Amino acid sequence: MKRRDFLKTAGVSAAALAMPGSMWAALSGLGADEIERRVKDLVAKMSLSEKIAQMHGNITAEHILVEIPLMSKRRFTWNTPADQRLGIPGIRSVDGPRGSALGQSTCFPAGICRGASWDRDLEERIGTAMGFETRAQGGNMHLSPCINLVRHPSGGRNQETFGEDTHHVGVMGVAQTAGIQRHVMACPKHYAANNQEGNRFSVNVRMSERVLREIYLPHFKKCVDAGAAGIMSAYNDLNGHLCGQNKHLCREILKEDWGFQGFVVSDWINAVDDAVAAAQAGLDLEMPAGAHYGGKLKRAVEAGLVPQSMIDESVTRLLRMKLKFISEDMKSGYDQGMVAGPGHTALAREAAAKGMVLLKNDNAALPLDRGKIRTVAVMGSLADVANIGDKGSSSVNPPYRISPLQGLRDRAGGVKIVHESGANLGRARQVARAADAVVVIAGATSKDEGEGGYGLGDRLDLNLHQQELDLIRAAAPETGRLIVVLEGGGAFTLEDWKDEAEAIVMAWYPGMEGGNALADLLFGDENFSGKLPVTFHRSEDQLPSFDNQAKEIEYDYYHGYRLFDKKGLEPLFPFGHGLSYTSYKYANLRLSAKSIGQSGKLKAMVDVTNVGDRAGEEIVQLYVGYNGSRVDRSVKDLKAFGRIKLEPGKTGTMELEVAAPELAYYDQEKGGWEVEEIEYIVYAGPSSRSSDLLQSTFKISGP
Repeated sequence: MKRRDFLKTAGVSAAALAMPGSMWAALSGLGADEIERRVKDLVAKMSLSEKIAQMHGNITAEHILVEIPLMSKRRFTWNTPADQRLGIPGIRSVDGPRGSALGQSTCFPAGICRGASWDRDLEERIGTAMGFETRAQGGNMHLSPCINLVRHPSGGRNQETFGEDTHHVGVMGVAQTAGIQRHVMACPKHYAANNQEGNRFSVNVRMSERVLREIYLPHFKKCVDAGAAGIMSAYNDLNGHLCGQNKHLCREILKEDWGFQGFVVSDWINAVDDAVAAAQAGLDLEMPAGAHYGGKLKRAVEAGLVPQSMIDESVTRLLRMKLKFISEDMKSGYDQGMVAGPGHTALAREAAAKGMVLLKNDNAALPLDRGKIRTVAVMGSLADVANIGDKGSSSVNPPYRISPLQGLRDRAGGVKIVHESGANLGRARQVARAADAVVVIAGATSKDEGEGGYGLGDRLDLNLHQQELDLIRAAAPETGRLIVVLEGGGAFTLEDWKDEAEAIVMAWYPGMEGGNALADLLFGDENFSGKLPVTFHRSEDQLPSFDNQAKEIEYDYYHGYRLFDKKGLEPLFPFGHGLSYTSYKYANLRLSAKSIGQSGKLKAMVDVTNVGDRAGEEIVQLYVGYNGSRVDRSVKDLKAFGRIKLEPGKTGTMELEVAAPELAYYDQEKGGWEVEEIEYIVYAGPSSRSSDLLQSTFKISGP
């Protein structure tokens, strides 16, 4: 049966087949019941060997010997075999939470930078661009979003995800999923509790059921509810079982409790060690090859160790998503010129500008006024480097990349830009003394943090490199305008030198257009609006434990801002913090009701006024606390957020909504969620710790 015949078997109309680049299952007009019937018919026609072939990748010796060593080129997809007899297409999956890891694609800022934008609409547009570029280059599945939580700043893959809070990460993950799935399948990862790299293949993460349900799973459920096609399991064990072989995690929670209709795919290599356990647990697809889901699985079925029904279920899930997302000709109608074209690179620049965070700005050190400043010294070994992030599976190969130095030179106008590496501290002092402002670019690179395993990947030293610290301390006495720009995937320890800099900017890994975006912000052509999606500590003893050599580790209920709140710790920069070139005043918090039922919704309205002299966008955050809870709970949890754009002197009203079920805790004894009939405290303001947080209360009572 030819490919077109398979589509006809699936009930696709001729009109749908004729439309280039169509998502034909939706265009066919088939309802869910009809799609299920078509899938059932196909499964009935398949032999056991054909079914099992659908359940694993087909990595070849050529991939191992030729293409994988050239991985930096990123010119191949991770494939599953097609069924030629029935015309069933294979999956062509593509890496890249910051872009499509094929050809020369747009390199967007790393996920942590995009998380700092708190802009779900922007993230959906980015996801749409990623999905387009993946499909235009031959892929049909994008292995993204990464929605691990940032539990500790040392985590090597922190840069790939959106932040430390489950609600925030979930909202951003849903946005990227929705964008990607306009074109190809999305695959949120890594399910679950994947938070460190050095021992990711060997560590057993232990946690209570309540911690699992309330902290480490809600962001995954949001993506499942949004219709994600696939979910990727993590490498680590959870409570004694590999995540991909964890029946409670994959079958009982994901498929049964949540009603997930897609498929569960393993992480790549070392994520499966037992075909029977994996199949029984609910793993549907082993990647990148059939080390266990090839002959071993077939023999297990033939021996009666795995029931045929489990195989049929997995194949059904895989076919269901293939029917929904894989068109006859994935590239047809997709303009290759849009891959890393002007539209997508402009989007990358917008994302970088919205994600960079102004942490400190004493004495109005920023913006740099071109009419008043003659010389800017740009210093540091990273100044002339386009530092776009890790070189592991998240690597993207853009056609160009803009360094901070190049961006500042291109945007300088009549301002003289002087470059000094900082290797010679005496020379650096002289250059700093002669300049009107000094910009030091410092931080981490792919040599310091990223995807690893077997002891690699995590950033165990949270300080800047000694050469960078020496440069900051050498330049600071020579200038009254020292601006330090930090690059990296998470928080650094800044306490010892923060007072020596007038301004500090967190630029993260800002993507291919990062240098241009940084220059736009430093010269004031754009206004800062980003806010921290992670907490910046004062000292490392404020952080949870981190041991990337441990065989077992216990995760409790608290990390990030919730840990700081619970212990009464003072962060250096709190979760949600970010300055602007203007100022905002919050007032008049009011609630739609003083009491709602257990299935009700509450609207909170707050007025925000731009009291500065330039336009800006403010990120309004809403937290909820619990007064009189019968269980240990956070001081407050983020439950809603939004961006509001305001001209100088203007006031706008931000309306945010919270549903009562989102305030439930998980009752381990009853095995279900409990919405308490107590008083709840609503906090609204510009960060989790701001003195400007407004408060009000309401109660939940009745159904």
